[in-house]
Amino acid sequence: MIDISKKYPTSRTAVASAVVTLKPETLCRVEQNDLPKTDPFIVAKWAGIQAAKKTSELIPACHQVPLDYIDIKFSVSKNPPEITVLSTVKAEYKTGVEMEALTAVSIAALTIYDMLKPVDDSVKILETKLIKKTGGINMKPENHNYNAAVIIISDASSKGEREDKSGPAAKDFLQGLGFNVSEIIIIPDDTEKIQENIINLCENNVDLIITSGGTGLGDRDFTTAAIEEILDKKMPGITEWARSYGRTKTPFAILSNSVAGVRDKTLIIALPGSPKGVQESLFALKTSILHAIKMIKGEKH
Repeated sequence: MIDISKKYPTSRTAVASAVVTLKPETLCRVEQNDLPKTDPFIVAKWAGIQAAKKTSELIPACHQVPLDYIDIKFSVSKNPPEITVLSTVKAEYKTGVEMEALTAVSIAALTIYDMLKPVDDSVKILETKLIKKTGGINMKPENHNYNAAVIIISDASSKGEREDKSGPAAKDFLQGLGFNVSEIIIIPDDTEKIQENIINLCENNVDLIITSGGTGLGDRDFTTAAIEEILDKKMPGITEWARSYGRTKTPFAILSNSVAGVRDKTLIIALPGSPKGVQESLFALKTSILHAIKMIKGEKH
């Protein structure tokens, strides 16, 4: 199985279809409910629903997904004579539900086959396919030309007493999202230096500034207060979501006093001082960051 432990739940939908062909006279008997094994649509509907719920038991690499909605519908065509099975599956989960939708229509179509084979030896299942799926997060970097800068705020790292690992972690992640990251700036926990460096980067049209460090409860944790003083607009939802996601990984995430906001046309996000905190926060925010920058620049949704 693929490791999805780092992902967070999103609304997922998948729609799949299968086509069953049969003789014209068999189709008439279906419409008249004149078959030895009773109404095939009722039986096939419930077979498909049950199949969707058992997908992980049938296909080894599939995750166990708590499904929120399953529906099976049937449409009939007389020329050519065929029955189309359509499944819709929904869930709010970390992985998609396309396999559940495909399993549902496959078993529903096989059930129809079983119901019709006593009266028609020409029945065929011609096509099973995924029609669409929605939800989830696009992991591929978007095509953009945004610039980002990373500021490490640490007395120890600025003196060379401790190796900085948060900066490279942030830079690698941002480059994976398509950002141009020109430099990693390391400064001490000092309000003036924090503000001076951020203002300078904003004036040089940097689209995104990520800071790491100084968001805790220590006497030298000045980052949040320093950034708040120079913001034009605060964006509390960004840090609320980062903390909410981080809480699923460590209970100490709620102790982060992070801040996010906008100055001029630059998005500024203050993250915790640990490499893990940086990586997890950026993972949670990756799609929102790109969308926020577009909005700041006045682009359409």
